[in-house]
Amino acid sequence: MTIEPTAATTADETATANGSGRFIADLDDRTPAGIAAAVSRQIRSGALTPGSRLPTVREVARELKVSPATVNQAWRALAAAGAIVARGRAGTFVGAPVATRPVTAVGRYQRLHPPSYSAFRVDLSRGTPDPELLPDLGAALRDLTRDGASDLAADYLGEAVLPELATKVRADWPFRAERLAVLDGALDAVDRLLAAHVRLGDAVAVEDPCFPPFLDLLAGLGARAIPVRMDESGLLPDELARAVTEHGATALILQPRGQNPTGVSITARRIRELSGILQDTGTLVIEDDHSAGIAAAPLRSLGSRLPRRTVHIRSYSKSHGADLRLAVVGGPAELLDPVIERRMLGAGWTSRLLQRVLLSMLDDETAVHAVTTARAEYRRRSAELRRALTRRGVTVARGDGINLWLPVADENAAMISLAAAGIKAAPGGPFIVGDPPPTDHLRITISPLADNDLDWLATELAAATVAAPTYRRIRRA
Repeated sequence: MTIEPTAATTADETATANGSGRFIADLDDRTPAGIAAAVSRQIRSGALTPGSRLPTVREVARELKVSPATVNQAWRALAAAGAIVARGRAGTFVGAPVATRPVTAVGRYQRLHPPSYSAFRVDLSRGTPDPELLPDLGAALRDLTRDGASDLAADYLGEAVLPELATKVRADWPFRAERLAVLDGALDAVDRLLAAHVRLGDAVAVEDPCFPPFLDLLAGLGARAIPVRMDESGLLPDELARAVTEHGATALILQPRGQNPTGVSITARRIRELSGILQDTGTLVIEDDHSAGIAAAPLRSLGSRLPRRTVHIRSYSKSHGADLRLAVVGGPAELLDPVIERRMLGAGWTSRLLQRVLLSMLDDETAVHAVTTARAEYRRRSAELRRALTRRGVTVARGDGINLWLPVADENAAMISLAAAGIKAAPGGPFIVGDPPPTDHLRITISPLADNDLDWLATELAAATVAAPTYRRIRRA
């Protein structure tokens, strides 16, 4: 289908579609996906009513200062979603009303993404947990107030890590950690470890696909990211061997379970294979267990075989709350002491008040049950979505944690298709380190899924997987 610019409209029709004479000129994201999402939002809100005639492709392109091809891509995606209807020379019109969700089902989406900040009906792009599944932080704060914390608040010279918290986390640490530290989240820990141990020009092995902030941190240090591809069991041994022997990787960053973006969790056999490759090297291993608490897979750590060269990071953001900004880091003293000593010249320590809050939640049966329930619920949502996609002919590998890695025919076309339906996903491109894989992907975060949206989302996601880019020449009136 080619959507053509239309002939001049009547005054009434122009007023209906354009309002005050502006269509979406204040739009920040002027990509095809952004334009499609903005129009979809206007249709859902009632600003564009069914039957309204839209401005021509040329008019919108001129208003937004983009090419007609960009607008035409957005129009095609909207037409495919049924949001608009092209009637040849008569013009392009708003189609039937886009279905809206019951008010009782959208509350958390509105709280997370107020209409003024998002043009999307559902945001599956964020990689963040469902706030309704987090433990009650208020209860932990009340316990802290009741028990008193003036001794913590007044002390500059106390232990950087609460002894009670250290005892708690050591009980199930994956290996004997000579030193423990509490830092301000997993990324803060990775940042400080890289700054302490990686130098300009160093090669650092990373998972491919990889969590993009790791790549930004390495770029900031002037280090080289060496891609190590993965399968359903984790890093490929041959790829890691190449990174170490051919590129001289001085460090390795990996996420042992619920890997972001693929959801892969490393297997026990793969741990043995990888540790064998690293056994006779001096490679520093940085493990980011960012999905601790909500990942269904058991934790498997290279530190169980390489304890003198592994630093393990356990984040509590996704399980207990991002605003705690807490991660416990454990490993050999020679690797962690430079981080701890450098930090004493700045922040010094992570608030012991926040550490006490976390300790309270780790000890509280209600909070423990909440985390267990969240883990089971994320697993259920992921399984339900994968089954719904399978029924529509789309196979997605099982993912642990809160993300799925959705294969698509074309990333850009899939993003536009979803945007036209009011769905935001994360593009796969920023996660890719080495050569582009044979199949494009999107990262889908399953934490916002609601059961009454499942069929609709699965249908739109399945359609997006086969959406193809359009390069037809636009015929002008």
